[in-house]
Amino acid sequence: MNTAPLVVVHADPSLLAEAAAARLITRLVDAQTARGSAHLVLTGGGTGIAVLAALAGSAARDAVDWRAVDFWWGDERFLPAGHPDRNETQARAALLDKLRLDPDRVHPMPASDGPYGDDVDAAARGYAEELAAATEVYDRSDVPAFDVALYGVGPDGHVASLFPEHPALYETERSVIGVRGSPKPPPVRISLTFGAIRRAQEVWLVAAGQEKAPAIALALSSSAGDLAVPSAGARGTRATLWLLDRAAASKLPPGLPRLASP
Repeated sequence: MNTAPLVVVHADPSLLAEAAAARLITRLVDAQTARGSAHLVLTGGGTGIAVLAALAGSAARDAVDWRAVDFWWGDERFLPAGHPDRNETQARAALLDKLRLDPDRVHPMPASDGPYGDDVDAAARGYAEELAAATEVYDRSDVPAFDVALYGVGPDGHVASLFPEHPALYETERSVIGVRGSPKPPPVRISLTFGAIRRAQEVWLVAAGQEKAPAIALALSSSAGDLAVPSAGARGTRATLWLLDRAAASKLPPGLPRLASP
């Protein structure tokens, strides 16, 4: 069962990134205490990468055993390995290259010059198989029950590479798909589907800036539909958190449940 959203508002983008990083450290430590390991889904975008940079700079970061964290991605631009626009490239620069981790537990989505060549559908199938291989019996799914899945939110309300009214939103069988015709460049991408996103125990949507406010208000309204505003459909099984700065939260509907910022 997926959860109703809760909102946390921070004063500005910097405080948002620092608070989200601190919250993430606590969540990963709790997961490792309970189970010995953790699964984390990374995102791109300005705010998402700022959270990873804040995590890298946190004095508490080594409370996490990073060698026992599996890193996944929610979506990726289907570009050559090392391309500066790839979410993987940006995440490595902001965080991963600064950690002592197990490289076998870092699971980037395939690049366009990788083992599948320029066949984005084959690359998506390959990533789906990698996800399925990482599941445990108790997952009861072909996707691990991610401890935390981080996502940004586009000004149009998109999440991962699921764009409003795009055919990818209608996928109900596969966990990972190739996306063609993305309205945001580049046009070819790989993305988790709603089915995979909703396997996460906690989904965190991080966003900053006034340009995001209308889409966020619509996503959190009672009338929002997943097809028109895909970020409304990103929900976790235990918690769904919208981590926002004041500008991004400026048009929120009244009476929306909020958590106090730490």
